[in-house]
Amino acid sequence: MLKRLEIAGFKSFAKKTTLDFANATTAIVGPNGSGKSNVAEAFRFALGEQSMKSMRGKRAEDLIWSGSASSPRANRAAVAIVFDNAPKGPLRGQRQFKVDFDEVSIERAVFRDGSSEYSINGSRVRLRDIDELLAGANIGETGHHIISQGEADRILLSNPHERRQMLEDALGLAVYEFKKAESEKKLVKTEENINQVQGLRRELSPHLRFLEKQVEKLERADEMRSELARVCQTYFAIEDRYLASEKKSVARDIVAAGERTARVTAELNQIEEGATTDAEGGKRLAEVRKWESEVERFGNERSALARELGRVEGGLAAAKRRSAEVAREPYAKVPREDLAALRDEVERQVERASTPDAIAAALKSIANAVRAFMERFAAPADDVLAEEEKAAYALEREKTELSEKEAKLAKDHEHAKSALARAREALTAHDETGKEMRRRILGLAEEKAKAEGEQVRLESHGRELDLLAAELGGGKAEALAIAGTSAVSYAPLEMVPVEERKAQEDRKKSIERLKIRLEEAGGTGEDIRTEYKDVSEREAFLARELDDLGKSAAGLRSLIDDLDTELAKHFSEGLAKVNAAFGEFFALMFGGGGARLTLEAPERDDFEDGEEPGDEVKEPERPGIEISVTIPKKRVQSLMQLSGGERALTSIALIFAMSQVNPPPFLILDETDAALDEANSRRYGDMIENLARKSQLIVITHNRETMGRASVLYGVTMGGDGISKLLSVKFDEAVAVAK
Repeated sequence: MLKRLEIAGFKSFAKKTTLDFANATTAIVGPNGSGKSNVAEAFRFALGEQSMKSMRGKRAEDLIWSGSASSPRANRAAVAIVFDNAPKGPLRGQRQFKVDFDEVSIERAVFRDGSSEYSINGSRVRLRDIDELLAGANIGETGHHIISQGEADRILLSNPHERRQMLEDALGLAVYEFKKAESEKKLVKTEENINQVQGLRRELSPHLRFLEKQVEKLERADEMRSELARVCQTYFAIEDRYLASEKKSVARDIVAAGERTARVTAELNQIEEGATTDAEGGKRLAEVRKWESEVERFGNERSALARELGRVEGGLAAAKRRSAEVAREPYAKVPREDLAALRDEVERQVERASTPDAIAAALKSIANAVRAFMERFAAPADDVLAEEEKAAYALEREKTELSEKEAKLAKDHEHAKSALARAREALTAHDETGKEMRRRILGLAEEKAKAEGEQVRLESHGRELDLLAAELGGGKAEALAIAGTSAVSYAPLEMVPVEERKAQEDRKKSIERLKIRLEEAGGTGEDIRTEYKDVSEREAFLARELDDLGKSAAGLRSLIDDLDTELAKHFSEGLAKVNAAFGEFFALMFGGGGARLTLEAPERDDFEDGEEPGDEVKEPERPGIEISVTIPKKRVQSLMQLSGGERALTSIALIFAMSQVNPPPFLILDETDAALDEANSRRYGDMIENLARKSQLIVITHNRETMGRASVLYGVTMGGDGISKLLSVKFDEAVAVAK
């Protein structure tokens, strides 16, 4: 229910003016030019009218009080409409406006710069918010509820589509149109988002496939790494047990061989000392001692040479391994002992630096040490490889020289052994009992030679075991770097498995093959895994987003279809009701005849020229509204054949019919009765009384009959200062003013 209208600075209302509407019908009267029609325009303004022509102006400044001699011009014009929004209905739970306030105030203010402000109950809002709030109360944008002077036949002169929009507003369908328009905007935005998300997924897809392949390679590398760790565990456990057992056995056998050699040597000495009974015996004994010394010397030299040869062979193996590593991995690796040597040299130079000269010398020495270090280890990969190959070549030459020397020593050693044997035979030849003694000495000498040979062999085998142990340590370090701690995490074995040594060699070859394959596969690829995880999560998020958007779009399409169905249903039902009321009001106004609204016939054929059945077809516009009338004793072919009075009566009948079917909260009629004669004025008054039972009526009139049907009269007058003033007058006085 409309409670009041508050006007301040709007057009001729310079001062704040309040009109209370507590009755069903309120008439506003006054002489021409007093500003009473400005009341109707104030309603239009507050409800969001954007057409300056509808408010009889050219620009926003025309709506603001322009000033007079007695009152300065205003900087703003403001109009507020206040509604009673208390709950009504049988259960007192239904509000006219969909807001939780018992009173709703809609206000609009305009400033001289042309800007406007809108508010609901004092809170700033958008015009869209005003339109949506009013649509829920059957107050549409077409202004069918405000008929200003000269616009009585506007609905007749409008085109069919404008006429349909007015009818939809009158039937309260604007709220459905708002919802449909909002849903269509959301659908367009949702479809744009779907296209954007699909585009992002298309851009992401090739990179994701690439990362998937990389991760698959990394997973295969993980499998190889796990296999490598498993093989390493077995190999290292067996090799540890084997080396420990072999070293223990060799050490034990070396001790036994040494004891055997010492025992045989002592026995030979004892026999040989007993044989020196004369000068000849002494001479022969000296010869034996000489060759024994030579045999011992050659044996010691061969042992030392064997140790040196073992060192060279170990260095050569290490040099070859480093060359292979440099070839596979072109980065310099600095041994820990070289780093320690550099550190010690720097610390030593720092400790010596106590005077300026000493400090300068120390800095120079440090620079030289660092330069030498960098020259050795910071060389390019090709230089490092060349250095390693050069070192290997030098060791090969040294090994060859040592091997040749060892061969010569072996030959001299054998010669000395033969000479010793002959000297011992000569020592015992002059003794009558020499035959048995010679056999004994020869047996002991042979036993001693075997013991010494065994001792040399065992020592050589021990050196081989040391080399294997060193190589095993390097293998463990490399496996740790490639396969992780699991490769060197294994339980010690109590005994070596019963198998051929070749099985360990096969395991070693398998380890080398896996190492090469892992090096070719690259590192652990944590950066690739992280990127793949991020991209996968992004793609999954986009997939969920696309699914949600698809569901949202489907829901919006379903909602739009439902709204179209509701609109069609309510429009069809409303059109039938309006036609029934329109016919009754028309017959009442014209004393017979009839009038009805019909849907415009579609102009479009099944297919336009050049259009095929499979082509995309645009949705046809909804048919407009045509008006057909029959007037007693007059043949009418079109609405343009009606006189001005007839058009006014027809418009009034239609406006009243629409308001009767779906009453708006209020209806403003601005001198719509000006062209009526006395008889039609009475009919007009009867219809007003009937309509006032459903809607509040505000009539701006000069017609006595109309004023007589009003409950409250407001008089508007204007003095010489051009300011409209509101007067409270009695009914008789209002009639006199109207004259």
